[in-house]
Amino acid sequence: MENTLDAKKENLLTEQKIKLIDGLFSAKEAADIIDAVLNIKINHHKLKRLSITEGNSNDSCEYDTGRIDELLKAKQDAKEYFNSVKEFDGRLRINSMIDISLEQ
Repeated sequence: MENTLDAKKENLLTEQKIKLIDGLFSAKEAADIIDAVLNIKINHHKLKRLSITEGNSNDSCEYDTGRIDELLKAKQDAKEYFNSVKEFDGRLRINSMIDISLEQ
């Protein structure tokens, strides 16, 4: 069994790249995209925090709570940025690449 597992590990891709966002967008479109991505991440951490505290109400979930605060701040910063560039009526380029690697 162990030999089979070792063989699978050797053939396994250890890195993956996903081009998530790539293009030109109006300020409104860019705001909608970034807001949606941040909302998904915020909700992920809220659900994770809820799951942890459901089993142990004494767990402060410091990482998830801190990360939620960071994401909420990023969401506010993004909103302010997009509001400030709307008046220029230009296009915004957004490039977002997700790098995934196997940690052993």
